[in-house]
Amino acid sequence: MSRRLARELVFKILFQIDLGRIPWQEAVDYALPEYGQGLSAGEHSFITGLVQGVTSSCRELDDLLSRFSSEWTLNRMAATDRSILRLALYEILYREDIPVEVSVNEAVELAKKYGEEDSGRFVNGILGALIKELDHNGALKKTGDSTDGEEPLTGEGTKRRDS
Repeated sequence: MSRRLARELVFKILFQIDLGRIPWQEAVDYALPEYGQGLSAGEHSFITGLVQGVTSSCRELDDLLSRFSSEWTLNRMAATDRSILRLALYEILYREDIPVEVSVNEAVELAKKYGEEDSGRFVNGILGALIKELDHNGALKKTGDSTDGEEPLTGEGTKRRDS
């Protein structure tokens, strides 16, 4: 499974968690047999690591998103956009193995596929403003240089950057 497909599955799980208000482990246990048959241990680790990371960092992610979506409260934001933004922001902040450009591009593609007509532009605008601010404050420190979005799935590389 490519990372693109893995992210799509993570998005679906996060969406389910957001709307159903269920624990992340329950959502993963429900989704993986249906959508993730035949996953390697690395793929499983990548998916569960992202889901657990986003859900455990949700308050911090939502605080940041709220600052940069001033005209849209999180409650007014489409659940698809909210889930996509949380995933992308988590990757940007915590995953050194995923280049910023890949996180943004993948988020925009998910928004175009699952969101409303303007979701791609909305997600791109929010992430662009966040990245600009994080970069300006020196909080954005990525070491990865791959931009193809199809890196091998290892489930490793989760480190918090100074902020």
